[in-house]
Amino acid sequence: MAAAAGQLRAFCRFSRVLLFFSQLYILSGGESTETLPYVTKCPSNGLCSRLPADCVECKTNSSCVYGKPVTFDCTVKPSITCVDEDFKPQKNFIINMTCRFCWQLPETDYKCSNTINCMTVSCPRQRYAANCTVRDHIHCLGNRIFPKMLYCNWTGGYKWSTALALSITLGGFGADRFYLGQWREGLGKLFSFGGLGIWTLIDVLLIGVGYVGPADGSLYI
Repeated sequence: MAAAAGQLRAFCRFSRVLLFFSQLYILSGGESTETLPYVTKCPSNGLCSRLPADCVECKTNSSCVYGKPVTFDCTVKPSITCVDEDFKPQKNFIINMTCRFCWQLPETDYKCSNTINCMTVSCPRQRYAANCTVRDHIHCLGNRIFPKMLYCNWTGGYKWSTALALSITLGGFGADRFYLGQWREGLGKLFSFGGLGIWTLIDVLLIGVGYVGPADGSLYI
């Protein structure tokens, strides 16, 4: 009985030592299966020339003439598989593009962060600092993520047609101003019967030309 208990204790100690060394091996990277961050963006066995910019490394020439066609020698990054137009495996290829920096691209070629902390109806129009990212299949010079000052262009869901209709039909009761979130002006129109009709007519004109907008500073939809 005592011998069996001793064998059991020895087996437990051996198991703990084995577990310790297996964990140490894993932590040291021996079984690392980490995927490179760009691999998920890169489709396998597609055309090399159509890969997103994050999947290739290109030798750029910043001395090219702006707006002129230019070719860049590119190499596929490790762990990426792609083919040429004849469906043959390819590593090195050429990309034809227009010579321009990323921040010089047209607005359709990049996407930017938005904000609701600025007034769209202020004069002069307000701008905000946005972070812009070039779309995957667009190639350009310089950083693909860049800051840019954009005009405030967000919307709070207010419809111009609804505001105008309320101004024409129920403007004398301040319904148009209440709808736009302008409670003080709405109460003023309500208790003054639309400024005896004068304020009502003025608001119809101001809302009709878009001069009066939502109180939160957003654009009409």
